Amino acid sequence: MAREKDKAVQAVDISSLLKMKKKGQKITMLTAYDTPTARMLDDAGIDVLLVGDSAANVVLGYKDTLPVTMDEMIHHTKAVSRGVKRAMVLGDMPFMSYNISHEDAVRNAGRFIKEGGAQAVKLEGGAHVVDTVERLFRAGIPVVGHLGLTPQTAGMQGGYRVQGKTAATAARIVEDALKLQEAGAFMLILECVPDRVGEHVSKALEIPVVGIGAGPGCDGQVLVFHDMVGIGTGFSPKFVRRYANLGQEIVEAASRYKQDVQQGSFPAKEHCFTIKDSEFELLVKKR
Repeated sequence: MAREKDKAVQAVDISSLLKMKKKGQKITMLTAYDTPTARMLDDAGIDVLLVGDSAANVVLGYKDTLPVTMDEMIHHTKAVSRGVKRAMVLGDMPFMSYNISHEDAVRNAGRFIKEGGAQAVKLEGGAHVVDTVERLFRAGIPVVGHLGLTPQTAGMQGGYRVQGKTAATAARIVEDALKLQEAGAFMLILECVPDRVGEHVSKALEIPVVGIGAGPGCDGQVLVFHDMVGIGTGFSPKFVRRYANLGQEIVEAASRYKQDVQQGSFPAKEHCFTIKDSEFELLVKKR
């Protein structure tokens, strides 16, 4: 029934996100990498589904986000796009897909829109990507910026650590945010900055600022879906709130399945198909 109701709901677009900021209505964003997850999150009313380059380590088994390719990202974006009726689909441009030339950036961003079915793309960086954002904007491709901790270049930031902890570094984030807005970005993701810096940036911009580890003063929040529902193992950042522990539930379910199969209690009679006695007798006689 939920998906039938969605047909009457207006799809989330740039103008509706801007209106949400003006009204003080918080924007919700989660990552998604496949059709079933996209359908569930769309049914839940999540506003934006980010097909993050986090697919690299979350679902593809890479140690970090750097190895994921454009083809892999387009594959996952297509899957997510097929699962939504309302949410905006945001494609995350992987490392080196926009860093070499403006032509490469436009071509690769265009693939997210034409092939992947995304409504917009996201890229990381401040002043050094402003020209790229402007070129994408002029090409008619909606762009979301990403400041603070930028995982693709975390090694140049001293690792995965909080950014903007001094007045000087926080001021640089504000300056970069304003430049991205001026270049045409319609939204900004702000990662791992002090909460007051997150609120300050949000108030300084006309476009929405969605935080991840940037405090409640942002215009919205984003989390990695698998972190939020407790799927997967490894380090859990401070900014994650776990709303379920599905990983443990899945392990327990699989263990019960294994036990039932080994003990012969599954499949039971209700899980089986039948054949008429006369037909089975004919089969046996033929042997």
